[in-house]
Amino acid sequence: MHTDTERCVRAVRSRDTRFDGWFYTAVLTTGVYCRPSCPVVPPKPENMTFLPSAAACQQAGFRACKRCRPDAAPGSPEWNRSADLSARAMRLIADGVVDREGVPGLAARLGYSTRQIERELLAELGAGPLALARAQRAQTARLLIETTALPMAEIAFAAGFASIRTFNDTVREVYALTPGELRARAPKPGTGQGAGGALTLRLPFRTPFNPDNVFGHLAATAVPGVEEWRDGAYRRTLRLPHGHGIAALTPTPGRIACRLTLTDLRDLPVAISRCRRLLDLDADPAAVDGRLRADPVLAPLVDKAPGRRVPRTVDEAEFAVRAVLGQQVSTSAARTHAARLVTAHGDPVDDPEGGLTHLFPTPEALADIDPDALAMPRTRRATLTTLVRHLADGSLGLGVDSDWPATRARLLALPGFGPWTADVIALRALGDPDAFLPTDLGVRRAAQALGLPSTPAALTARADRWRPWRAYAVQYLWATDDHPINVLPV
Repeated sequence: MHTDTERCVRAVRSRDTRFDGWFYTAVLTTGVYCRPSCPVVPPKPENMTFLPSAAACQQAGFRACKRCRPDAAPGSPEWNRSADLSARAMRLIADGVVDREGVPGLAARLGYSTRQIERELLAELGAGPLALARAQRAQTARLLIETTALPMAEIAFAAGFASIRTFNDTVREVYALTPGELRARAPKPGTGQGAGGALTLRLPFRTPFNPDNVFGHLAATAVPGVEEWRDGAYRRTLRLPHGHGIAALTPTPGRIACRLTLTDLRDLPVAISRCRRLLDLDADPAAVDGRLRADPVLAPLVDKAPGRRVPRTVDEAEFAVRAVLGQQVSTSAARTHAARLVTAHGDPVDDPEGGLTHLFPTPEALADIDPDALAMPRTRRATLTTLVRHLADGSLGLGVDSDWPATRARLLALPGFGPWTADVIALRALGDPDAFLPTDLGVRRAAQALGLPSTPAALTARADRWRPWRAYAVQYLWATDDHPINVLPV
């Protein structure tokens, strides 16, 4: 969008929050860059240039506006709507791969050369992978400086900087303030309690945001010991690169309140990224609802409760296992099966608030499971053991970098995997916004009630007009049913 100057100027003049994260306004006369909704008086059009990412702005020598904090805008929905090289690279960078494995590690995961990755990202975002990772480190550093009382040295290494000097130089360059000055400008003193304490954050999103189905789904399907709904918050354990954590997510007007307890602060950027992905916070509801509202059958559902998100996951392999456990059984039965696996094979954790006891078991922990110990039909036992074996040996990869069509095809090639299982994994684990569930009982029941075709083939043909947002159409169809997944828990 940043190449459409006229449209960008209109968005800036109207301070349209819908475009925050889509592009950034760099002001030539002041040397700052802003989000489109910045509250200051817009500059003259000839003094504005538009760039596709905060990293591109920083690389061009612009510093972040102190009023609108453009680095804290919701992420671009572009990286969650496609499975091309740039989108897969951006999802991996957000998950901390460049900080942990470097650009060669990023390229190896994507199966391209480092040179090709650099070229693609420069063309799409105006910045290479190192600059994009640096921008993410700067944002994490600002977050820790302003919300915790941690010493600057701890913040530097927690944010991923290799040295205190690099940390200081980057903060000064990006924000035109020293770390100490940035902390002094914070609304209130930091309250962080160190590596073992809880960090309280706010996760932004684009409005409208309807929390009912996303939190209702997560709470209704919560696996005991791993997830729970308590005091208005969805809580769950997180398996992270340097340790484990516990996230508590509470829907509030305008923001998601996020409380993170981490064993290693270096995992903060990854934990935030996974929480945002879980709640689909980088979605563009204006584009989604606009497309679905064009269908007169869906329009009343969208108008009744706009802004539905797709409940996703923090661990793709975990969700795949749970999808198999949920084949042809009730939500309650699926939770029971998953809880047994957690108790027998999950890693124990300490929850300061009580209630959460384990991390969900890894595929490696389940690879040698005795099929006879599984209280389920023999065919489903075989499906589960085959899945975890392929995940454990790496012959099947599920992650933010997955190629959606290719991964779906590999899933369908496994014994016991039909269209429903492959499609629900594509929808919730892989994050494909166009994944569709024409064989799902709830979708077919809703379609019949709305006068839509109810056979899978006919419904798939009818749903073609909902592309590329059929995963969101599923949420609106599910919402017609009286089921706990559609209701925000009390």
